[in-house]
Amino acid sequence: MATEISRRSVLAGTAAGVVGAAVGRGQSAQAGAGQGAAEANAADKAAAMGAAERTVTAEAAATAGITAVVGATVIDSVGGTRRGQTVLVRGERIIGAGDVHQVPVPHDARVVDGRGKFLIPGLADMHTHATEIDPSDPEMYVVNGVTTVRQMSASDAVRKWRADIAAGARLGPKLTVGSAILDGAPSLWEGLGVPYVAIAGPGQARAAVRQQVEGGADFLKTYTRLSRESFHALAAEARRLGVPFLGHVPDFVPVTEASDAGLGSIEHLFEFWYDTSRDERRLRREIRRIKVAGGDYAGWFTGLHPVEYAAARSYDRDKAARVFERLARNGTFVTPTLTVHWTCDVPQDVPHGDPRFKYVSADTLGYWQWATETIYLKGRTPQESVERRELFDRRLRLAGELARAGVPLMTGTDLGTAYLLPGFSVHDELRLLVRAGLTPAQALRAATLEPARQLGRGDQGVIGRGKVADLVLLDANPLHDIGNTTRIDSVFVRGRLIDAAARQRMLAEIEAAAQRKTPTGAMPAAAGCACHGRAA
Repeated sequence: MATEISRRSVLAGTAAGVVGAAVGRGQSAQAGAGQGAAEANAADKAAAMGAAERTVTAEAAATAGITAVVGATVIDSVGGTRRGQTVLVRGERIIGAGDVHQVPVPHDARVVDGRGKFLIPGLADMHTHATEIDPSDPEMYVVNGVTTVRQMSASDAVRKWRADIAAGARLGPKLTVGSAILDGAPSLWEGLGVPYVAIAGPGQARAAVRQQVEGGADFLKTYTRLSRESFHALAAEARRLGVPFLGHVPDFVPVTEASDAGLGSIEHLFEFWYDTSRDERRLRREIRRIKVAGGDYAGWFTGLHPVEYAAARSYDRDKAARVFERLARNGTFVTPTLTVHWTCDVPQDVPHGDPRFKYVSADTLGYWQWATETIYLKGRTPQESVERRELFDRRLRLAGELARAGVPLMTGTDLGTAYLLPGFSVHDELRLLVRAGLTPAQALRAATLEPARQLGRGDQGVIGRGKVADLVLLDANPLHDIGNTTRIDSVFVRGRLIDAAARQRMLAEIEAAAQRKTPTGAMPAAAGCACHGRAA
């Protein structure tokens, strides 16, 4: 994106703390530009005025670079709702937070007027795949308040983004990047160009774990066609090395068994139906009889539909309660990815005139249409469309039941699948979670505190002294209407302020870059995200 979106807007305008919503108090410190820039500005001013050289006191040094959000209502999943708060940010951290009458604001701090606004922790997308068609994913995340992203498959492009973000060359979320797809043999990914490992047995599973860990994977991504024996060998080796493993529950492994083995998070709601079915044994025999050729994701998606539908219709609430209690006891996270279930189950409902689509190129729009027609709608009968709509409604109810049972849920979109947008779709996921029966507070927890817990980051997901300054300032209360998470005034990304004016400039430049891009007919690296592959 560095060649598409100007450094002025992404770095100078944001890292330096663009004015916009901020109101200066005394001399403004440049929040992200560092002490050198502040001193240079002061020296220029002094020269212009013909003043003598100024002495920097110890007190001034201690307060330099502080941004204060004053008068906001702070909302997080630990402290609840606190009105009339001041939050002080210096560098990447919150250095003070509390009642406006108890937290003094340094005289030379930059002040953001938070009166009538609502401050929440930065949001997370815990299930993404970069398509690599458009280069703007990092910026699109942060302008939408998404400051944490878990990339579910290896990608050279994403590793480069992460390095650039860490070096300060561009602004983006904190990225956690997984392994290549660890699938069975034959793999649904054969011949599709995405990094994958086809695992034919326990020995290969253990070797694949070691190889991916040596390659720098933050976690191991399990996939759909792993055999039961290979899955358990992978799990044992991952536990031995102390590396998280998470992803799809394979077709041949019960959800409870995967949870007991230590699967860190379960992605999607495909496999739950079998564990919770009155007819589980017969349906699992049916699954074992279904043969899927290498590279034939569409064959898997279509072939398993009758079995999945039968399992969902034979749902046993008592059995489900026992399954959910076990997951909650094990501390197994679930990422429902309701957004991708919506675009796959009922793609005919997707509004193709969505105004947010102006932020992606013609190539991305073309890929979305191709994927929908070639994978999800290919061969679909009117009866199957009726059944899949029912399945989606059942998935919504399932997500609500998981939450009520105390299973920790996380927001994830499966970005890379058709009609999903970086950042924007996290807000869609929040709305679907509330539609599923979660309260707005529970949905916010799924987007903030639970992702931080799953990633082992005790300094994220809440607002308090010493925590990472990933923050979103909203114009309306998200607890009254979860849709208010889209009413973003400003965003702090590890302490860097993107104020309202800078945010609008970034959005305008993302849109312009997308519209300038000459259509090439390009497809993403895998012609589909690493969860939803290409038709044979």
